[in-house]
Amino acid sequence: MRDILRRWWVGLGALTLVMAGSAVAAAAHGGSGLVGPRPDGTALTTYGWQVTPAGSQVRLGEKPFGAALSPDGKYLAVSNDGDNLQSLQLLDAATHRVVQHIDYKAPEALFIGLVWSPDGTKLYASAGGNNKIRVYAHSGDTLTEGSPIALPANTFPAGLALSADGKRLYAAENGNGQVAEFDTSAGTVTATAKTGPNPYTVALSADGSTAYVSNWGTNTVSVLDAATLGTKATLTVGSHPTAMTRNPVTKDLYIAVTDTDKVAVIGPNATTVSRYLDLAPYRGAPVGTSPEGLDVSPDGRTIYVANAGNNDVAVVDAATGTVDGLIPTGWYPTTVTVAGNGGSLLVTNAKGLGAGPNPGGPNPVVDDMSQYVGSMIMGTLSAVPVPGKAELKKFTRQVRDNDRFDSSAQSARGPKSVVPARPGDPTPIKHVIYIVKENRTYDQVFGSLGKGNGDPSLNLFGDDSAPNQRALARDFVTLDNFYADGAVSSDGWEWATGSESNSYNEHLWPVAYSGRGRSDDVYTNQATDPGKITGDSRIWDRLDDAGISYRNYGMWANGPLPAKVFPTEPRLAAHTDPNFAALNLTLTDNSRVDEWTKEFNQFVADGQLPTMEFLRLGNDHTQGTTPGVLTPAAMVAENDLAVGRVVDAVSHSPYWKDTAVFITEDDAQDGPDHVDAHRTTALVVSPYTQTGKVDSTQYSTVAMMRTMELLAGIGPLTQFDAMATPMTASFAKKPNLTPFSAITPSQSLTQVNGADAPMAAQSEQMDFSDADLAPEQQLNQAIWESVKGADSPMPPPIDHGADN
Repeated sequence: MRDILRRWWVGLGALTLVMAGSAVAAAAHGGSGLVGPRPDGTALTTYGWQVTPAGSQVRLGEKPFGAALSPDGKYLAVSNDGDNLQSLQLLDAATHRVVQHIDYKAPEALFIGLVWSPDGTKLYASAGGNNKIRVYAHSGDTLTEGSPIALPANTFPAGLALSADGKRLYAAENGNGQVAEFDTSAGTVTATAKTGPNPYTVALSADGSTAYVSNWGTNTVSVLDAATLGTKATLTVGSHPTAMTRNPVTKDLYIAVTDTDKVAVIGPNATTVSRYLDLAPYRGAPVGTSPEGLDVSPDGRTIYVANAGNNDVAVVDAATGTVDGLIPTGWYPTTVTVAGNGGSLLVTNAKGLGAGPNPGGPNPVVDDMSQYVGSMIMGTLSAVPVPGKAELKKFTRQVRDNDRFDSSAQSARGPKSVVPARPGDPTPIKHVIYIVKENRTYDQVFGSLGKGNGDPSLNLFGDDSAPNQRALARDFVTLDNFYADGAVSSDGWEWATGSESNSYNEHLWPVAYSGRGRSDDVYTNQATDPGKITGDSRIWDRLDDAGISYRNYGMWANGPLPAKVFPTEPRLAAHTDPNFAALNLTLTDNSRVDEWTKEFNQFVADGQLPTMEFLRLGNDHTQGTTPGVLTPAAMVAENDLAVGRVVDAVSHSPYWKDTAVFITEDDAQDGPDHVDAHRTTALVVSPYTQTGKVDSTQYSTVAMMRTMELLAGIGPLTQFDAMATPMTASFAKKPNLTPFSAITPSQSLTQVNGADAPMAAQSEQMDFSDADLAPEQQLNQAIWESVKGADSPMPPPIDHGADN
């Protein structure tokens, strides 16, 4: 884990990066730059935003989601809550040096909550799925873990608060929708109370008489009597409230309302919201700022807000609510702490500088989680001196440049482009078909394509098992710089249908994927609770609002036939073919395409093809080398033929002249890639893309979403697709109407794994009932060994910086 990312930290250490006014790589803003970290301490996100953190950068563990400053201001404790190795780190708040690092291997866990005793001799840390609160004795540079405070099963403690005398500890029990009060001397529960669903954290009023609980799974804050936990009020504040902090002077409480891009303000002991602070980066901006962390200057005049979505800290005037400026941070800042008597800010960045390449993963010999995309991204700490007015102005300009908020690229489509400049503008393309598949990297399928930026040594599926996709890439347009915005299926499907993964998903998928609980929250049945996702946030919701026709085949559905759409998507359910099977790896994608073909032929006969269609064809996920089931090569080939058949049917129909088919993966976690672990396969198939060219423009999931939105006539869903570069360069001005004929793979579609297949025993124990339930690193190895052979060595990792 640590070795692979040490490559791009060599020589960086705690390098001070003076980013204001610095030259930004020309690769940004839709250019041809490669995603990931760079040697100069900057990075490019999958969706094309620059990361140029101000101040000094210190490497942390995976996903730093919690932080707390000791009462004397000398130490910062950080809770790293990632997918692989979780950890508690203790840092010197002045030098920013990590003085202690305590690791927790699964199922041992941490989760968000940290609070110090008033005298600084104890630290309490929530342990999430372990259903306990860890208790540490603190002396100097050392934390010593003692006996924990045990909680009942399924409580899943998250945020914590402590009374001023240190005698009463309050915990938000995220798993069971309540708050608990503990006697810290006895370590026992003294009271509990129901709150809203999935409480995130607790905050106390200045006099300690009132407890506020942010209910992450909904849109409310519970106001409780701190002594009895009796309910005083329930406040509606907006979607997914998270972090809270109190102004030390005015005693106002500030609440980050993450999915509405606002901060709610509640007066001392009040039971109503007095006002909101708007953090939207520009007038009319859709959602995406995602405020997650808060702190206030000692004089009470300035509020600092860590905006996870915008990669910045907003500097807000507490009196007026005006955003005075923005400070650039690392990727996905989650907490901000005022330190040094108000003179510095310590910001934890959950995604640091991104992933980089993973050519050594999956490794057929070594179980190296550092080469698994879910574990490759390490967090960072940005230590930033509080800027003066002039420097803050420069920082603000840098953030706006980084996030493309002042970019004109979104309106520059070129003359007579078939992709409209605005929704509703004329276009010869009247129909869009969107196919989403499961978990492949670019190099796995296109590494040996013979064109584009591929690494043949990493290619697993060639012309024998993926002839249709490879022919489409060669004959239409090769997209060799396309990235999945999600790391795994849980967040990948959010990006692929909603152009964002919200804080609920970002915090909980590492928990579920690492075997630390909460699997029901983040796998593809996550939508069973309406509070866990933002309502009406999918692309089909916008189509529905605009009265634009669409049809769904398998997306956001589960169960045996008839397929049932998740209950949170009633609009989609009304437009879904129940006879198209949801993801079930025991059924073939070609049987699904048989059903789609029946409806397509009827649409052709009636002249009623919907404006947009959604198809889920996920058998390229494979079932590893489980004996008696199809081999990985056979499953990929079967999936490939299904894709080819869809294009074949469309291209031989009257709708070919005005249809575009978009094909990609929900994420790229299943294999190696020499450029970046998020780089994946993407195809745009239309008479207007049949050029045989290579388009190396940097695109991602949201660029594809934005292009489809423009063609369908709807606006963006979030700031991410709003700022994405449409895939204009992939389209020609004139069509080539030559149809495409599906190719039957030479790879057998019925080949099954034998009992002696590589890693057969391990695969047989895996759960393939849904996407990503199997341990991905083991599945990765099984797929590699099935194709390349158990003794085939992987190429060594390559420094991503050399590619830039």
